[in-house]
Amino acid sequence: DQRENYAAAERYAHGTALDVFCYQGGFALHLTRVCSAVTALDSSRPALEVAEENEKLNQGLGRPQIEWIEANAFDFLKDYSASGQQYDTIVLDPPAFAKSKRNLETALRGYKELNLRAMKMLRPAGVLVARSCSYHVSDEDFRQMLTAAAVDAGRTLRLLEIRTQSKDHPIVLGIPESHYLKCVIASAR
Repeated sequence: DQRENYAAAERYAHGTALDVFCYQGGFALHLTRVCSAVTALDSSRPALEVAEENEKLNQGLGRPQIEWIEANAFDFLKDYSASGQQYDTIVLDPPAFAKSKRNLETALRGYKELNLRAMKMLRPAGVLVARSCSYHVSDEDFRQMLTAAAVDAGRTLRLLEIRTQSKDHPIVLGIPESHYLKCVIASAR
C-alpha cells in the first residue's frame, strides 16, 4: 500500500534522513537514492533482519549504507531530540494506533508526540513524511494533529503533497474502511 508513497517521498527527500518505524526498509531503501545518509529504526528485530537483507539485495547501486537501529521510536526521538540531533528528511510510518473508535484520542496524542519530536529534529526547510494507517483517524483529524504539533514545535508546515494508499489498495465508495491511509509530505519552516 506504500509503493507510490516511497516514490513521492524520494522526490522531496534530501540530505540526512531518518526513517522511523522502518519495518522492512521500503522508505529507507528509496531514500538512499537521494540522501547522503539514512538511519532507519524499528522495534522489531525480525523486521530489521528482513530490511538488512533487502539492503543487501540492492547493494552495488552506489547508494549510501543504511544505519539500522533497533529501538522504541518514542524513546529514540525523545533522546535524539534532547541531544540536538537533526535531520533534513524524516519519515514517520507508525503502525495503526487507533484500532477502534474508542482509541482515537489516545492515538491522536501518540501521533502528535511523534510528529512534534520529529519537527523539532528537522533542519530548516526539512521534509517531513507523516503517515497514519488508522482508519478511525480521519483526514481532518490527521491534518489538525499535524497543525497542533507544528504550533507546539514552533514550525510552519508547507504541504507538498497529500497522499493516500497506492492504487493496488483501492478506495471503494460506500466502504469507508477502504480509505485508511493518510500520508502528508511537508516542508517544515
